[in-house]
Amino acid sequence: MKIIDILKEREKGVSFEFFPPKNEVGKESLINTLEALKDFKPLYVSMTCGAGGATQKRTQEAVRLLLKTKDLVVMPHLTCIDINESGLKGILDEYKNCGVENIMALRGDPPQGEVDFDFRKQKFFCARDLVRVINKENFFCIGVAVYPEGHIETSSLQEDLEYTKEKIAAGADFAVTQMFFDNVYYYKLLERMKKGNIGIPVLPGILPLTNLKKVRQFASICRATIPKTIQETMDRFSQSPEDQKKAGIEFTIKQCRDLIKNGANQLHFFTLNKPEIMRTILDALPI
Repeated sequence: MKIIDILKEREKGVSFEFFPPKNEVGKESLINTLEALKDFKPLYVSMTCGAGGATQKRTQEAVRLLLKTKDLVVMPHLTCIDINESGLKGILDEYKNCGVENIMALRGDPPQGEVDFDFRKQKFFCARDLVRVINKENFFCIGVAVYPEGHIETSSLQEDLEYTKEKIAAGADFAVTQMFFDNVYYYKLLERMKKGNIGIPVLPGILPLTNLKKVRQFASICRATIPKTIQETMDRFSQSPEDQKKAGIEFTIKQCRDLIKNGANQLHFFTLNKPEIMRTILDALPI
């Protein structure tokens, strides 16, 4: 089933994002995570994809693993890194044959360690180019990313909005936001999109805030602001990881409740393959 149709039919729900396992231990962890979360009847589940062919193969393997669980709508991520049109066609054909009807099209991050990586040398320069080719298949529902605080490589929110318009014009059906920790940025993003006559569904992307050091690292490379009050609260528990995790979970629950109160009844979670944290958060939400 196509995700855009699910979003229209189900007014409330959650979706989960996983990352592909690197080994048998990781595979077992993914299976356990899925087992622990499937009772929440997700709108869909997605599988991330890093840079390079090897990572893409892991994504494909993980997608096949997810498909073994019946009644799950599975969406693989596809990035522009190290892929040409024939390679993309092969991947899309495989997903079609597996029964996959949804693709998350992303530019992707530079390969780890490649400081001078030049996206202009890639066959697909940005997500818009990927969306355009996928859309020609006339088969997939296409998701894209949007950025509440603007993409880190754009010079203004207006420039960021123009790129978003281009992705949608190329064929994107819905969007998921980059992580954010102040809901005002999400609400303002929706306002900008409305003024720009952009009407596709936009799911807020939620990253559980449980380890401040790691989240600071994430935030530093993707233009996501962590409010000072939250940092101060969690810093007080820097010597107690368990207490810091509890404080972070409490914040995430509060963040989600505010989103739901303001009409965001479809939430997307970056699970980090940690089911116990996700269950604690979801059990506290009216969704």
